[in-house]
Formats: sequence, C-alpha cells, structure tokens
Amino acid sequence: MSHFSCQRRRTVTVSVGNPAITIGSEAPVRIQSMASTPTLDTEASVTQGRSIIEAGAELLRYTAQGVMHARNLGEIRKRLRELGFVTPIVADIHFNPKAAFEAATQVDKVRINPGNFIDPGRVFRKIDYTDAEYEAELRRLDDALIPFLELCKSRSVAIRIGVNHGSLSDRIMSRYGDTPEGIVESALEFLRVCRRTGFSDVVVSVKASNVALMVSTVRLLVNRMDSEGLHFPLHLGVTEAGDGDDGRIKSAVGIGTLLSEGIGDTIRVSLSEAPEAELPVARALVDYIALKAQAPEVPGELLPGYDPIFPVTEQISPIGKDRFPIVVGADIPLHDLDMQRFRAEELWGELPASLQPGRIILLHTDHGNPSAAILAAIHNLRRRGALNPIIISASYTSLTPEEVTLRSSVDLGAIFLAGFGQGIHIEADCLTPDKATQLAFGILQATRRRITRTEYIACPGCGRTLFDLPGTLAAVKKATAHLTGLKIGVMGCIVNGPGEMADADYGYVGAGPGSISLYRGKQCVCKGIPQAEAVDRLVELIKADGLWK
Repeated sequence: MSHFSCQRRRTVTVSVGNPAITIGSEAPVRIQSMASTPTLDTEASVTQGRSIIEAGAELLRYTAQGVMHARNLGEIRKRLRELGFVTPIVADIHFNPKAAFEAATQVDKVRINPGNFIDPGRVFRKIDYTDAEYEAELRRLDDALIPFLELCKSRSVAIRIGVNHGSLSDRIMSRYGDTPEGIVESALEFLRVCRRTGFSDVVVSVKASNVALMVSTVRLLVNRMDSEGLHFPLHLGVTEAGDGDDGRIKSAVGIGTLLSEGIGDTIRVSLSEAPEAELPVARALVDYIALKAQAPEVPGELLPGYDPIFPVTEQISPIGKDRFPIVVGADIPLHDLDMQRFRAEELWGELPASLQPGRIILLHTDHGNPSAAILAAIHNLRRRGALNPIIISASYTSLTPEEVTLRSSVDLGAIFLAGFGQGIHIEADCLTPDKATQLAFGILQATRRRITRTEYIACPGCGRTLFDLPGTLAAVKKATAHLTGLKIGVMGCIVNGPGEMADADYGYVGAGPGSISLYRGKQCVCKGIPQAEAVDRLVELIKADGLWK
C-alpha cells in the first residue's frame, strides 16, 4: 500500500444490525456519533438519537455504565424503531463486563475497551510479571472474553475492540510501557481471541488525543494485523479533539491522513459540541477523500523511514535545518523570501535545471490529491540530494471557511506529520489573511511541529458527563488561553480522566454531580471541588506551580 494512493486497505466485511449495514473495504466509509444524554433518560435519549440520525449518523452509540443502562438501551432501540429509525445502536462499555453481556442482548454492536474490560482500572502501578505469570493473565483474558464472543455470535451482534492511549491497563503498561507498541498489543490480544473462536464481526480502533501518536499507532496496528492475517475493518478517531476550529483541525489531520492512505472504514469526529455537529464534519472528510481518490495516480516511491523522518535541510534564513516551520505572512512576508516557485508535478522526475541550491522552494500544486503530489515531489528531491528548505503553499477558492479548514488540514497535515515542510502558506478567498494565518498555526500545532497556543484535550461528552461540557470548556479556555504550550484536559467523568488525558499537564475532571477533581499530570491534587469554584481553583493551581504567564 502506497502513501501516494487513496486505495482502500482490503478488509473482511462486518455486518451490523437488522436490517444490516456493512463495514469494511467493500462498503462506503461509515460515519457515526455518540449521544450525550443520560442513558436511563429514555425520552431524552430517543429525542437526541433521532436528531443524530437525521444529521447523518449511520451508527449511533450510547454509554452503558451498568446493567440497568445496558438494559434500557433495548427500550431506546425499540422506541427509535417505532419512529422508523433502523440505524444500528451501539453500546459503549467501560469497567463492567456484566454490562457488556447485557448489552449484547439489547443492541446491534458493543464496544469494549481492552484496557478495562478484564483488567482492573488503571492506577499507574508497575507490575513485574514473569513470562509464565503473563501467560496466565492471557488465559484469564480467554476465560472472560470467549463467553462474551459466543453470546455475540449467537445473537449476530458485532463488537468493536476500542483501545485508547490513556486507558491502557497497568498490565500492558508494565510490559510495553506507554507506547504505540503497547496500544497495538492491547488490541491484538483481543483480536487473536476473536480469530481463535471464529468470531469475525469485529471492528478495531486505536485512538489518542495526540494526532501524531494516533496516526503512527494506527499504521503500526495495520502492519501488525496484516502480518498476522487479521484483516478486520478499522474505526478512526482522534479522542478528546476539543471544539471549534482546533477540534476540526486535529480530527481532519489525523483521520484525513489515514483515509488518504486507504486506512479506515468507519469514523467518528469527536467534538466537545452537540453530537449533531460531528456528522457534517465527518461527512465532509469522507466526501473529500472520495474526491481525492478520483485524481490521477501520483508516481514515485517512498523513502525508507517515512514515519516520520524529520529530514535535515539546508538552513537559509529564516528557515531550514532544525528551526521551527514558519508561517508565511505572520513570521515574514512572502515577498521578503528569496525563493523559487515550483509546481509539485515539475519535481516528480529529473530535477529541472532551473532548480538552484541555496534557495528556498515554494511548492504548490493543482493536483486533485495535493498531499500525494507534494509528498512525491519532496521524496524525489531528497532522493536526488536536493536539500532546499521547502515552504508548502496551498490555495483554495469557492469554498466555505469550514471546507477550507478541513481540506487544508487533510492536504497539509500528512506532510507536516511526516516532518517535511519548513514553512506553510495558506490562501483562501473566503478567509481573511489573519484567519488563514491562524489556520496555518493550527495545523502546525496539531502535527506537533510548532506549538503557539494552549492545547486543550477535551472529551466530546456522553451519558456519563457530569457537567455542561461545552460551557465549561469555554470557561476554561477564557481563563487559560494565553498559556502557550500548556496542555489542559477537560473531562466529563472519571472514565475519561485521568487516563484519557494522560498527555495533559493539568486536568479538570467531573467527579460527581456539581463536583470537580483537579489533576496535575496523572495525580489528583484536589478532590470534590464545587463546580462553581473549579475554574478559579485550576488557575490557582497553575499559578502555584509557577506556570502562569
């Protein structure tokens, strides 16, 4: 599979629901979302479920904290079908295998998390296992998982094995560390049991809030699955992406990069907004990838070590070598750069005689698959020994601001994730120069190539959420938006914190109705704070640590 192609990775076909929809390479990329209503509130859950389906969801997920919640999903499913909605209903399970068993009798698909389905909740404890002890733990996994798979198979219920970076079990962490290898192994342990038992209606996901980590981990999972003959479909998403443009940019960079490589069969864009807002974004991403797939094939071969190689270039003031990528227009005007302009297509073969060492290249393209065209040109330049710093230029016309945000994030995200590009330049007839500049900075932030603002790791909310998530996130942002480089997690419940925000410097986590816990890294430092005081207490904590600017 080439990174210059949108050709889908071949998978088995998974059937979900009755009437069934299919997930896999023979089916369209499916889009989905998750309700944020309390699952025991049947009326609210049915009303919001209807709204989510009407917004375009092809699968609809609800949380099920316990057996009662799982059982009520059957009533919600029944009520939606009475209203004429046959969209498959998915149960989301954490920490409670009994709820998973009950859900398998009520819904069309069950998501389980290997980090907490069998292993106890993560407490960041290092455990030293002998090989024999570890094998015994895997046998315990078989004993617990096989009866669940047998139940699902008997009822034609599909499952998703969904691993999140922040919810790896202490067992996996102790053996593999907090690494892509650990995330992938956590999924593979469960997939191998599915294969041994002949259970094939399985979708798998590995997610993270760090876009670069998410992309590299999914690629690793695909390689490992294909090497073991495990050709299950993939669900893609960037967890805790946040809201607004930042949430859209992070999601588009991560999901779009992988879809552009033919990886991914169903997606969820996780925004800290109303669930209905996720579907148009997901649909736009899928439609754009389909448009790119119709473009002419891009020639060329990838250099070894593509992911990522952070290649060394010449340093030509003000860019190159180990400097951060510049944003043209903010860091320096375009006309002040000593550069040569080339279309990517001009650099696919023998390099033109007009290409001069010691000058910056402004690289642009009109190709229908821009990221592939530019990557092919850059790889050819490097293969032929040309070390000119490169500014990636993208221009968009006759699009809406959101379309420009999503398309530029897809087009440029893969390039900067790979470590290429010493500068970025975006023009769009629907964006002011300042908006285009902020978009460029957002793409660099999402790819972790240049950090220029506070980063928020915020869950999208679900039936477990214990406060007004969009309003709370807005309040936290208002108080802390000037803290460049700081990562702050805003999590609706203890399921998502502290594990899911393990990458954050500070965390604001729902602990109970009207009650918040604050975290410094993975450590809870303030418990049970009244919600009305929590943002101020968070500010006090950051100030006490000397990080307030």
